[in-house]
Amino acid sequence: MIDIFFAILCVIGISIGQILFKVSANGFHKAGSFTDPTALGVLLVALALYGVTTIGWVWVLQRSELGRVYPFMALAFAIVPLLSYIFLHENFTWQYAVGVFLIISGILVSIGQKL
Repeated sequence: MIDIFFAILCVIGISIGQILFKVSANGFHKAGSFTDPTALGVLLVALALYGVTTIGWVWVLQRSELGRVYPFMALAFAIVPLLSYIFLHENFTWQYAVGVFLIISGILVSIGQKL
């Protein structure tokens, strides 16, 4: 079960990284250049988070079957839009909410026998 916990932590890390990538992209766009120090800082944090998350994912894969933990990666498709709605004030439509429900349902179906 610890592998599932860390797999979900990796997905959360990747999701936060995506939000940070978007924040840095917005900063670069606003500055009109790729030399904006704040946007570069955010980008470096996002890259570092991706690096740590990748190491964590390899650790998870050492301890479990890929087929057992990989379905959790689909959670990123639910988490990122929710985070973008909360932190970036992007749209989150009812259709997307239905999609999130279907993704989570699919994960539960796919891992049902593997837990």
